[in-house]
Amino acid sequence: MTDARRDGTPGDVTACTACAALALARCFAQGGTLWCWAPGASHHAQHVAVEFVHPVIVGTRALPAVALGDHDATAALRVDARAGDALLVIADAHEPVADTLRRASVWGLLTLWMGWGHRSADAAADHVVWVGEGESARHDGRLVRGYHILWELTHVCFAHPGLLDAAAEPAVCTTCSDEGRLAEVIGAVDAGATAAVRTAFGVETVDTTLVGPVQPGDLVLVHAGSAITLVEP
Repeated sequence: MTDARRDGTPGDVTACTACAALALARCFAQGGTLWCWAPGASHHAQHVAVEFVHPVIVGTRALPAVALGDHDATAALRVDARAGDALLVIADAHEPVADTLRRASVWGLLTLWMGWGHRSADAAADHVVWVGEGESARHDGRLVRGYHILWELTHVCFAHPGLLDAAAEPAVCTTCSDEGRLAEVIGAVDAGATAAVRTAFGVETVDTTLVGPVQPGDLVLVHAGSAITLVEP
């Protein structure tokens, strides 16, 4: 099994999978739900959801998980998911999952991608676990083993409660920080002037003078209360 960090660089599989499990355990500890999506192979999403919901190991807790079907996962998550939830996508490199992962991140979800096949350098999720370079990795047990390890390590984290307290995020000045953040437009407030957008912190109104009229579903980069550019799919 191989793994990569969000920047696309290879990472040690044990350390990176453990980091993914720790992040997921913290998500559950804060009341989050795991959404599982496997486009074209929904039985894998159902398998993962059952593993987390059903406490097969004596003394472990049932963890909330939902399997998404083969319908429009983006639309379903937009309605049902909350900031603080997590999305696990199980798909090969050819599946068009990057946009859904990006939007889930915008909405405040922890994102994980477990896949196989030839993988591009652009990692679209917070945690990426690649179980193999060939199509056979999907069928020879490596994929199933991969998400079982993730499940088991998540429960290991719960055995050490001190790990579940996430470090406090440093304060960032919203007016002078050099960093922007992605937001999804949910509606125009004043055409060409302001729009309502959804971020990980909820719904807010931003100035859209620099980008002009926007449509619901558009992704924009927000800096200091202003949309400074449209983000292409």
